Amino acid sequence: MALSSDIKRPQILNMKILVTGAAGFIGFHTSKRLLDSGFDVVGLDNVNDYYDVNLKRNRLKILQGYDRFAFYEINLEDQSAVEQLFKKEAPERVIHLAAQAGVRYSIEHPEVYIQSNIIGTFHILEGCRHHRVEHLVYASTSSAYGLNMKFPFSVHDNVSHPVSFYGATKIANELMAHSYSHLYRLPTTGLRFFTVYGPWGRPDMALFLFTKAILASEPIDLYNRGNMVRDFTYIDDIVEGVSRIVKKAPEPDSEWSGDHPNPASSIAPYRLYNIGSNNPVPLMDYVQEIEKNLGKKAKFNMMPMQDGDVRKSHADVDDLIRDFEYTPKWNIKDGIKNFIQWYIDYYNVSL
Repeated sequence: MALSSDIKRPQILNMKILVTGAAGFIGFHTSKRLLDSGFDVVGLDNVNDYYDVNLKRNRLKILQGYDRFAFYEINLEDQSAVEQLFKKEAPERVIHLAAQAGVRYSIEHPEVYIQSNIIGTFHILEGCRHHRVEHLVYASTSSAYGLNMKFPFSVHDNVSHPVSFYGATKIANELMAHSYSHLYRLPTTGLRFFTVYGPWGRPDMALFLFTKAILASEPIDLYNRGNMVRDFTYIDDIVEGVSRIVKKAPEPDSEWSGDHPNPASSIAPYRLYNIGSNNPVPLMDYVQEIEKNLGKKAKFNMMPMQDGDVRKSHADVDDLIRDFEYTPKWNIKDGIKNFIQWYIDYYNVSL
């Protein structure tokens, strides 16, 4: 499966990259890595109040300390504003990370996911199409695998049975991207992220919630009575994968056949990859690492399985290793230690 060489420019570091969701967890870290590597970065975010706006603003303050960073506070749903951004900045490549996240939130507020994840992504696709973007990399999710029970989860397997509306919108993004790759020859790469954690993380994610509750001597909610397994992926591994992938646009797969269609590639310039640790961890082991770093035992509120959730996730990352020499390096021991240290410093916690 051919991948094109690095961008054909005298100096690849002159590349301008648009990162949507730049004030978000993954968007912040991705933008910072690109800036540290010498790229020009244009950040887009609406800085909404889905979680603590101050956390988002503080991430942005760090990025705005770079001369090579420009920021636009706009909504993806505003097609005119998105079009004007593309016209003014003319990015060569786009990393589309902005989205309404959260499996559980999508159960009660599905309409938000249509606006952000479907309409917003459509506007990004249109911007890429009309402004000759050389590669669109976009975030998908492990939630796409839904009812799949074949482990590890592979991008070569069918994903037609999502169990959350969030997962359904992300599958729709993959299909939308393929249609643009096929119709307009726009090179697109979708990345299915697996349970990302680390410093500057999202307050609605387990690591943040568990740390806050344990410090306050409050019980933590354990769904399926803690009988869960996750492919926890440290943020640095995610960013390493994204930063490698954005530099190489996909080409049509000469071996692809409609008789035996491979969902991960196409006759169009289109690819899908998992980005995960490839090392599933029981949730209770994760909790124990948090306890060890805090020097404090957790109290538990044992809960039944929640709608929209899955018991286990496990990423097959063989394609990433083959195509990008990418191998996840972080384990939960070191990753959680780094998060707890950041949390203590950021919130000025005394242990």
